[in-house]
Amino acid sequence: MYALVDGHNFYVSCERVFRPSLRGRPVIVLSNNDGCAIARSNEAKALGIAMAEPWHLIRARLPDAGVVALSANFTLYGDMSDRLMAIAARLGPGQEVYSIDECFVDLAGVGGDRVARAHAMRHRCEQWIGIPCGIGIARTKTLAKLANHIAKEAMRRPGEPYPPELAEVCDLALLPASDLDALLAATAVREVWGIGPRLSAQLQADGVDTVLDLVRLDPAAVRRRWSVVVERTVRELQGQPCIGFEDAPAPRKEVSCTRAFGDAVGTLAPLVEAVSEYASRAAYKLREDGSHASQVLTFIHTNPFRKGERQYSRSATLPLRRPTADTAPIVQAALRGLNEVFRPGYRIHKAGVILMDLQDARVQQGELSLEAEADPRTGRLAAAMDRINDRYGRGTLHPASAGLGGDRRSWTMKQQWRTPQYTTDWAHLPVAA
Repeated sequence: MYALVDGHNFYVSCERVFRPSLRGRPVIVLSNNDGCAIARSNEAKALGIAMAEPWHLIRARLPDAGVVALSANFTLYGDMSDRLMAIAARLGPGQEVYSIDECFVDLAGVGGDRVARAHAMRHRCEQWIGIPCGIGIARTKTLAKLANHIAKEAMRRPGEPYPPELAEVCDLALLPASDLDALLAATAVREVWGIGPRLSAQLQADGVDTVLDLVRLDPAAVRRRWSVVVERTVRELQGQPCIGFEDAPAPRKEVSCTRAFGDAVGTLAPLVEAVSEYASRAAYKLREDGSHASQVLTFIHTNPFRKGERQYSRSATLPLRRPTADTAPIVQAALRGLNEVFRPGYRIHKAGVILMDLQDARVQQGELSLEAEADPRTGRLAAAMDRINDRYGRGTLHPASAGLGGDRRSWTMKQQWRTPQYTTDWAHLPVAA
């Protein structure tokens, strides 16, 4: 038995914790450079604001709707996510963090009233950290995701199409077969976890419009008609567990740091600063994961949406002398790649660094031939930098090639409406008057 815990409109909810005046108002959180909506309050959804809709179009279409736009504050959201997951973990013996606002909890061996237990956990989340959440419970992970969708919609629109008693917490395993069939018949097939827009269109073309239609298909026929992945989805919806539970996240295949610039860059110097910064951040992520990279890819490109400008896109991949997580050689490789791809005369809109061919750092440390070549001081230097940056804030120490301009650098992202980092920076602590 699984529970899926999901923070409602998570980014917006995080902002409302520290700004109660935003409650009841249409609020959206914008993507990098304040480009488009990546989170919407229920009030914003009611205005017809779509996910990924550009902010300039929203502003032009709804000038008098009182929409509040905020720049993304990922430091705040990450810390609030850690707090949410710590509370959700108490629901059962195992937890799989699926995304920043969702986690699966294994309820195996949990006795008593599951629904009451889930309501108590949900109340605790709102009381302790101010984040509303919904909980779906079922025998498989796909059904638990579906149950969470039902719980969320039943809270937003009671009786349309789900009964209000399923709001906030929905346990599909407790429902009689007839009631479960009614819920599945009321749910469009596109709401199923893993059924994307293209596959949804294919299913509908074959007369599969609802989740109940999908459940009634023969899994073997589904595999022949579509794929083994869709077959697995059908079996999960039929109550047969096919997707395993992962207590620990799978190792990453690559680590990246990419950003669109606040202003287009046409010269090499600011690109050197940006690529140095991105390579340094990627190396930090690598050390957090306990991995080493063997290759560094650097890319730059212009803005493809500016049709009147000359377009350019290039990347270069360079091998490292030995697999490493040290900042210095990774930055050096990234800059060599930048020098290979840079051409004057173009307005560069985005750049990035991707670390590839990752290996477990413990394996590398055990290889004597590589260990003999390594300078032990580099590992100590990186660890010291990490400790200082963790204590005093990211960017306190960084490679000299990243420059000294801080947030005044022309290539940094536009974040005109970013709120303070209330929970991670002493200088940003809210003050109660």
